[in-house]
Amino acid sequence: MNSLAASATLAASATSTGEAVQFWILGTVAVVGALCTILMKKAVHSALCLAATMIVLAIFYLANGAYFLGIVQVVVYTGAIMMLFLFVVMLVGVSAADSLTETLKGQRWWAAACGLGFGILLIAGIGNASLHSFTGLGQANAGGNVQGLAALIFTKYVFAFEITGALLITAAVGAMLLTHRERTERALTQREMAEARVRAGVQLPPLPAPGVYARHNAVDIPGLLPDGTTSDLTVNRTLKDRGQIRDVSAEAIADIKALEQRSADRLGRDEEEAKR
Repeated sequence: MNSLAASATLAASATSTGEAVQFWILGTVAVVGALCTILMKKAVHSALCLAATMIVLAIFYLANGAYFLGIVQVVVYTGAIMMLFLFVVMLVGVSAADSLTETLKGQRWWAAACGLGFGILLIAGIGNASLHSFTGLGQANAGGNVQGLAALIFTKYVFAFEITGALLITAAVGAMLLTHRERTERALTQREMAEARVRAGVQLPPLPAPGVYARHNAVDIPGLLPDGTTSDLTVNRTLKDRGQIRDVSAEAIADIKALEQRSADRLGRDEEEAKR
């Protein structure tokens, strides 16, 4: 009987071929995504790689019967937090031209040491869990996955859960306090700002629109002045710094000259008809 029970336990804990293939494929994707999150130079690419890693983790949760954690991983982390990251990146306007110079000396070494320490703790925790007897998925989810998780959170791990929540709330309040700036002077009215612009001699009317008359209306094409030269005020400064501005002034000047020539010819014909 003991041998039969041991054989049944061993068969239940054995990994099937499909599970092994899924683990090695998705595990490789998760590790590559995590490495690309650190090594990518563009913040948008790093965020997308992190989103891919989070989706793979959600698939792992679902495959192991942790349905609640899998859905939370997709909805909260991948769907909400990652979209917040991307929104901040687009709002700030991070580009490839960002400075990679360290503002804090030694921060990379401290980051490497913290990462190494976290990796040691993670490996020790996984090793400790794998060396002891474990409860099967059927027994763990006997009353339902969500119900079992709620029972553990609000009974055995209630203090750790509350302390984690308090730390997150403290971090959010601290971030708001650090980013909040008290106004020490009275805000200028719109009239005062207009008067200041007049005294400074800056651009008073609205900036001219981009594009060349009747030919283009793209934002990367500068507008033309009456003499045929381009105006730097018609294009965005960011596009100018990136070198993404198209110069079509020669074509526009040729069109203007052709239009002037046609106008002169038409005027000449009208004068000849008037003489007749």
